[in-house]
Amino acid sequence: MDYKIKGNDIIVSESDLDLDETLDCGQAFRWKKIPSDYCCTYTGAFVNDKLTVSQTDKGMFIFHDTDEKTFLEKWTGYFDFETDYSELKRCFSEDETLSKACNYAGGIRLLRQDSWECLISFIISQNNNIPRIKGIIDRLCGHYDGEFPTIEELSRENADSLAYLRSGFRAKYLEDAAVKTASGEIELENIAKMPIDDARKALKSIKGVGPKVAECVLLFGMYRTEAFPIDVWIKRVLAQYYPDGFPAFAQKNAGIAQQYLFHYIRSIS
Repeated sequence: MDYKIKGNDIIVSESDLDLDETLDCGQAFRWKKIPSDYCCTYTGAFVNDKLTVSQTDKGMFIFHDTDEKTFLEKWTGYFDFETDYSELKRCFSEDETLSKACNYAGGIRLLRQDSWECLISFIISQNNNIPRIKGIIDRLCGHYDGEFPTIEELSRENADSLAYLRSGFRAKYLEDAAVKTASGEIELENIAKMPIDDARKALKSIKGVGPKVAECVLLFGMYRTEAFPIDVWIKRVLAQYYPDGFPAFAQKNAGIAQQYLFHYIRSIS
């Protein structure tokens, strides 16, 4: 990644990024595409840090109204700019199917999200579609003056008081997650450092957190790139292309590989 400062904007050159593929792929739910004169522009937030970012027709990225310090301290990490995705894709391409997947959607990057926001977001995501997930999270943030609620704030809610979300059965799971996290029974920072199987077990002690949600929180909220969320699409990939198991050489970054595979299998089905 290279960048330069132009007025109040940061202009970034990065070949391994596509905003549509990264911000609208179902790994984060607070990004909205808005009209602009660029190829695409999104507005969104990382916890309560707001950002508008555009992609130009020359493959440049404009981080609007952002100073260098904020860009380096927050957004380079969030967009995982310190990881060499060209090298990752080169390694993945040792496998024929992964090579095709990387070529199809090579602009996907892993967003390094806040573990608390990610946990709540993926509890909401259960048996849900992306527009509805975004709507519920919009209502949640709207209730807190446009900001994502802290652990303490949400722990003062209960399933009844969360009725404004219109989240159905998920409200009681949100209540349980908030109460357990606020009390210290669930310590997200510690879980992030645990051996992966222990971390999975700890997350699944929260009501409503099953294997897929746990893997998503580990991958997107804790940057455990060995985590591997499995949904109906990935089950199809595994059955069709990897009946003998996922390639050992890719398992360290299986979660990133999963992102490429998810979009590829949907495009050819």
